[in-house]
Amino acid sequence: MGRIEVLIQMGCNCVKKSCEIRDIDKMPWKLGEECGVFGIYVAEGDDLHPAFETYSALYALQHRGQESCGIATNKGGVISLHTEMGLVRDAFNPEILEKLDGNMAIGHCRYATTGTATRSNAQPIVMSHIKGNLALAHNGNLVNAQALRREIELNGGIFRMSNDSEVISYVIVRERLKTGSIEQAVKNAMNHLIGAYSLVIMSPRKLMAVRDPYGFRPLCIGKIENSYVFASETCALDTIGATFVRDVEPGEIVIVEDGEMRSIFCDKKERSATCIFEYIYFARPDSVIDGASVERARQEAGKHLAIEHPVEADIVIGVPDSGLSAAIGYSKESHIPYGVGLIKNRYVDRTFIQPGQSRRENAVRMKLNALAEVIRGKRVIMVDDSIVRGTTCARIVSILRDAGAKEVHMRVSSPPFLHPCFFGTDIPDRELLIAPGRTVEEIRRIIGVDSLGFLSIEATQKIAVGAHCGFCDACFTGNYPVAVPDKVEKNIFERRIGE
Repeated sequence: MGRIEVLIQMGCNCVKKSCEIRDIDKMPWKLGEECGVFGIYVAEGDDLHPAFETYSALYALQHRGQESCGIATNKGGVISLHTEMGLVRDAFNPEILEKLDGNMAIGHCRYATTGTATRSNAQPIVMSHIKGNLALAHNGNLVNAQALRREIELNGGIFRMSNDSEVISYVIVRERLKTGSIEQAVKNAMNHLIGAYSLVIMSPRKLMAVRDPYGFRPLCIGKIENSYVFASETCALDTIGATFVRDVEPGEIVIVEDGEMRSIFCDKKERSATCIFEYIYFARPDSVIDGASVERARQEAGKHLAIEHPVEADIVIGVPDSGLSAAIGYSKESHIPYGVGLIKNRYVDRTFIQPGQSRRENAVRMKLNALAEVIRGKRVIMVDDSIVRGTTCARIVSILRDAGAKEVHMRVSSPPFLHPCFFGTDIPDRELLIAPGRTVEEIRRIIGVDSLGFLSIEATQKIAVGAHCGFCDACFTGNYPVAVPDKVEKNIFERRIGE
């Protein structure tokens, strides 16, 4: 490999056997929501502004990442970029969007699964090389990013970011220097990339959507008037008034050039393995992924929970927001009334931290409050999508008991997390998970519920009704579709010199 000359254009609530109580400052309210990507190619004659459409789409995808966001536009091969930390609504205004002119745009909202949450890691990534410009936005996580980065650095590559998305950009640019088209470069690059990647890419004349050979992360195609759009979820298409065309297939490279769409496939052919947790938690309930409704999948999960773990109770409630649909499914199957027992404060930022241990203990109460008149004196079934460390759900149980719940029975619409994820879901190492090495009864005692039931592995394979894909459930089973490292290292590219 020759030297790559590119220029970055980017400005007991314990969880361990020892009963150690971990600091809530370091605990996420929920699992990390990965990232959201979007792209649009405006056809000649369509009255659409790419930056404004991208802004609206990112707003719909905000649940997938709240740490940073950005939009890149293409006007005559010249790429303009604006990135900021924080939410889409705070990062852009009409003046900024008006300046982002052109006939193409890509956008990104980020949750860091590799690399820290800094503006330097915000996407899209924009590169200038000897054959033109490249802009890229990425959802997923590479397994072999560290090896690829080292190879590039030994050949003179200089990195400005600490995430694997920049590695992907370098590999594509390397291949572009040896090929006659950007799509062939991407196809060649896919022979070197191992792991999860759903990409939107802009070259001077083309917009592309790329999905890894396993299809770990969702990516779909839409059309608005005569213009084409790509998005992580169909909810983004609905927001801008686009019509769903189809999903990007695993291993497919979709190209829009001169207003026309075509596609090619990479050389790798693998079994499809869409992340099952997209249906359980990540995606918005109004999205459809690989042919299956997310809302229906969550209600199906609740239905199977009621079949597998029945209990006598007076009311079924869900933990907002992703536990609500599963709670409805449990209620329908069990014929136990569904009710709203927990209210979520939607104005508390996800990174909210209180100084002082006593205030940190009340952090969950800042985000959730119980409706005492609904649950007082009742046997309550509380449905949530997962238990990661156990600390948060233990405090929710405490909130319900303080509000007068007679009994609290917890039902979880996923199996226990036993293994870390290497494909873009921020599930930590085994030592930080509550389930490994513990029985369900031990977990029940730790979180303080009267009974506890998890969805079975077998049931997770049935919830996505109508899906035309296979599933990855490695975080539950340890059956990874590809070889993985021994442990998750989120900040692998932030070593000091000499370490």
